[in-house]
Amino acid sequence: MDDAAVLRVALEEAEKCTPTPTAFCVGCVIVAHFPSQAILATGYSRELPGNTHAEANALAKARVLTQSELAALFPAYTGPPLSVENDVLPSADVYTTLEPCSIRTSGLAPCADALIAAKIRRCVIGVGEPDDFVNCEGAQKLKDAGIEVAWYKGLEKECLATARKGHVSS
Repeated sequence: MDDAAVLRVALEEAEKCTPTPTAFCVGCVIVAHFPSQAILATGYSRELPGNTHAEANALAKARVLTQSELAALFPAYTGPPLSVENDVLPSADVYTTLEPCSIRTSGLAPCADALIAAKIRRCVIGVGEPDDFVNCEGAQKLKDAGIEVAWYKGLEKECLATARKGHVSS
């Protein structure tokens, strides 16, 4: 799986968002590299109840995977039972259409903090979060925590247009 293909899957997730004028439409894909490469989970903004963000939703879905689901994702693995938290997420790359938030106006935990807590290894970002609502420093938070940050070039306009679905143009 190359970065462009996975980021396109994240864009497909973002397209599932119900547009709202007060939030972005974001998609996220988590690709695990342990013990082999597989899409672990996907998510999009407001997919789960509670004003949720794409990265938080993908992490929540990954964390409830059963051993049989993990075995189906990684059929060549024959070792002891896998721990999503200890084995899989630390090997994972997160692909997100918009820079992970560093602050939430709702008071909920920021996505950058959730990705840091999950100990993901790399975050591929489609476009930086514009200053529509807050001054986002998610990419810098990830870097400061030792997570590799890659800015994908080539889909910025599409990622931003999708993010702003439902917003009033000025």
